[in-house]
Amino acid sequence: MDETHNNRISLAKGAKDIAKEAKRQASKNVGKAVDRASDEYSTHRSYNRFQNEEEDENNYNANGQHGGHYAGNAANDEEGASSDDTEGHDDEDEIYEGEYQGVPAHNEGKLRDGQVALGQPVSDSLKSRKELENERQTDEEELAQQYELIMQECGHGRFQWQLFFVLGLALMSDGVEVFVVGFVLPSAETDMCVKNSGAGWLGSVVYLGMMFGAFFWGGLSDKLGRKQCLLISMSVNGFFAFLSSFVQGYSMFLVCRMVSGFGIGGAVPIVFSYFAEVLAREKRGEHLSWLCMFWMIGGIYASAMAWAIIPHYGWSFSMGSAYQFHSWRVFVVVCALPCVSAVVALTFMPESPRFLLENGKHDEAWMVLKHIHDTNMRARGEPERVFTVNRIKVPKQLDELVEMQNESANPVLKVLLKIKAELRGIWLTFMKCFNYPVKDNTIKLAVVWFTLSFGYYGLSVWFPDVIKHLQADDYASRVKIHNNERIEDFTFNFTLENQIHRNGMFLNDRFIGMKIRSVTFIDSSFLNCYFEDVTSVGSIFNNCTFVDSFFYNTDVDDAKLTNSRVINSSFHHNKTGCQMTFDDDYSAYWVYFVNFLGTLAVLPGNIVSALLMDKIGRLSMLGGSMVLSGISCFFLWFGTSESMMIFMLCLYNGLSISAWNSLDVVTAELYPTDRRGTGFGFCNAMCKLAAVMGNLIFGSLVGITKAIPILLASSVLVAGGLVGLRLPDTRANVLM
Repeated sequence: MDETHNNRISLAKGAKDIAKEAKRQASKNVGKAVDRASDEYSTHRSYNRFQNEEEDENNYNANGQHGGHYAGNAANDEEGASSDDTEGHDDEDEIYEGEYQGVPAHNEGKLRDGQVALGQPVSDSLKSRKELENERQTDEEELAQQYELIMQECGHGRFQWQLFFVLGLALMSDGVEVFVVGFVLPSAETDMCVKNSGAGWLGSVVYLGMMFGAFFWGGLSDKLGRKQCLLISMSVNGFFAFLSSFVQGYSMFLVCRMVSGFGIGGAVPIVFSYFAEVLAREKRGEHLSWLCMFWMIGGIYASAMAWAIIPHYGWSFSMGSAYQFHSWRVFVVVCALPCVSAVVALTFMPESPRFLLENGKHDEAWMVLKHIHDTNMRARGEPERVFTVNRIKVPKQLDELVEMQNESANPVLKVLLKIKAELRGIWLTFMKCFNYPVKDNTIKLAVVWFTLSFGYYGLSVWFPDVIKHLQADDYASRVKIHNNERIEDFTFNFTLENQIHRNGMFLNDRFIGMKIRSVTFIDSSFLNCYFEDVTSVGSIFNNCTFVDSFFYNTDVDDAKLTNSRVINSSFHHNKTGCQMTFDDDYSAYWVYFVNFLGTLAVLPGNIVSALLMDKIGRLSMLGGSMVLSGISCFFLWFGTSESMMIFMLCLYNGLSISAWNSLDVVTAELYPTDRRGTGFGFCNAMCKLAAVMGNLIFGSLVGITKAIPILLASSVLVAGGLVGLRLPDTRANVLM
């Protein structure tokens, strides 16, 4: 009997030892399985792993908190029963790693400061900032892989095309803003009687506004979201662009256009960041290039509207002599329509799901992704297709220092503190663009953006001015000169244009309902003459004498009577302001037509770059386009006529557009999501800074020499293209 009892005890102990060894081996096998799953993910990139990870983590936490109850309580209901988890543990028994030991007592669960329970994850409060940042970086890398798979499941269809046209309207507004400056500049400065010392400021302040706007709105989009910032920036642009068409003073007009430029400055960095985040890798290069076409469409729209509206003086109206609303103001209003349309359409689009995930908004991002999936599937005729993604990896959210505000504080103070906090956040994000590993890329991108913009905008100013200079030379060569003429009792009721009258004598003549355009009277006398409803544009009376003459409703004033004597003559109801006329103005139509052709010339380049972006690569297209553009500048040596210069303008624009398209794609793909808007905004700000410098430098060389603009543009473009070839290739990258 005793021997039988001893044998049973021995068998029981042996079974317990076997169970312990089995548990230890099972724990080792689980660790190996986890390692194999990690390796397998790195090759297959299945987002199911992310779902299982979070489910296992939740189950692990649940077991750690409640696991002792479902086993221990059930076992204790039976008399003499023991828990499977604790059965057989004597004082001498070894506790194996990973073996569940039941629910600890109340005092046992309390740990001293700095201690962590065995098998439990370390609290974030016990980790250093660098450790948390490393964990976030790891999460972002995993999210990038999973997000690419999700976008492939969502497909490319109706939603992307809807967003394509909405964002295209915003990008079109940016193109319109750039061209409006050049088209409105001569008319606005003439209408507002701007002296030569103040001329040219309009182009500079608009580009400066766009420079600050690109940096501000791009950085803010990484904090508040792509859609929200784009809505605000486009609203600012539309409001002040519309307001600028009604202000009468040149100073207020400059302020309105600068603020309008500040608003539209956010369009380029936000539009490309926004659209890139809803495209799969194999579609990104091509469709971002197609999106660039809207900038060209904006230029064509502005050129066509300027051609159709500005030269038609009859489109204007006036309220007395103080308020004039000329045709160029109508043109400014029409050019604000794409911006207004973009704001209205953008309100119906969702926020970027990638931005939402980056900021820990899992549920909102999931709803947007499901909306994208369902929209595309319904358009394909497959509404039964189910969105299979349940959980998406969300990067660890790092706490930021926030200045506490008193509830009873001044509302103005709260707003100022909020603005200060946002500006500080933008600056900190901007400084991250100069951290490893994106520091070198930021510097190279800034150089490429600056050089390409300097050459493009510089030559864009130089080309039209050279054409105008050639036109002016031709116009001056056809001037008619009249010497020692004597005209008596004659009525002038027709236009006098491009003439010089020296030592003329006008007796009892009548000048009624006529235009005097680019006419110079030198040492001439007007005796008993009558002037009524006369407009003198670009005309001057130098060292002339007026005796017993009468002026009614004319624009002849002291500025046009240089060194002249007025004896016993009177002026009544003089026209105020500077008078403009575009009737039969060949040069105005010609300038708009030249810009229209130059903008239309980029269409073939846009199509080629979109079709070949993913085939030959972004960098090859970027470097090749800039080098070829630089080489094409040398052909300007042969530009001795208007037709030849127009051909060179079209050739240069057609070659350089591929560089712009590829640079937009590369910039959007090189930066991580948390600083994509900031980095893109900084690069675009460098672009506008180069535009200001290019306008000033190249504009000062018009009519002086060809050598300096040609050599400067060529060297800058070739150098920028070589730097662009040193950028990393992003064609095969997922969107980080």
